[in-house]
Amino acid sequence: MNMIVCVKQVPDPEAPPASFQVDAASGRMVIAPSVNPVISPFDEQAVEAALRLKDAHGGKITVLSLGKDAVPHVIKKPLAMGADELILLQDDALEGGDSWSTAFALAHAIKKIGQYDLIFCGRQAADWDAGQVGSGIAELLGVPSVTLARKVEVSDGKAVVERVVPDGYEVVEVSLPALITVSNELGEPRYPTLRGIMATKKIEPIVWTAADLGVEASQCGVAGRRTRLLKLFKPVKEGRCQLIQADSPAEAGEKLALKLREAKLL
Repeated sequence: MNMIVCVKQVPDPEAPPASFQVDAASGRMVIAPSVNPVISPFDEQAVEAALRLKDAHGGKITVLSLGKDAVPHVIKKPLAMGADELILLQDDALEGGDSWSTAFALAHAIKKIGQYDLIFCGRQAADWDAGQVGSGIAELLGVPSVTLARKVEVSDGKAVVERVVPDGYEVVEVSLPALITVSNELGEPRYPTLRGIMATKKIEPIVWTAADLGVEASQCGVAGRRTRLLKLFKPVKEGRCQLIQADSPAEAGEKLALKLREAKLL
């Protein structure tokens, strides 16, 4: 079984909110140097989903990532977990894209890889939370997709997926090849082993540019965007506190009830 997992390097989502500031003039996020890059957590769970199938059926896992600022020990983590190959799309022409142009580049990279049975993505990236790239890749490749998977099993050329819904889960069967986005309900991803970490030092990623993908620069990155960011801002949360003065708990309760009624909360 040949599997491809798309992963993204993002600023650590567990960093304190104060570590992130907005440059209103440029519409960009300014991230404190103390914030370390990590693999987007949902993408780690996508890697775990592929590894579970590899444990059960064997096969090969190719990790695919887009971004020229990838930190080697971060982007190699899926290899340390047990993936077999890492392909990096690194080109100025591919930078700054939206969900569409990112999906476009990744889809062409997957076409270049060739044979595959399953493509895994995280349900959404931990930086922008759009949740659109996975479905976009499936659309561009013309393969069926299932989102929000919490469990994936494969047999007889089909995948049986438990898909998360608001009040539980539903079971979906899909023919291969297919794309599946993985949710956190899958469970914790495995830790890289010491042997895996040491082995990654000998594995060099394959690097492709836009030219290697056979696409025009105008179709990728900033030039290929189909959305325009109008405003980027941090929401302002304000609160007011009013202390109720009373001579007894009963009087305080009565005054509180009146205040809540005035605010139309009762």
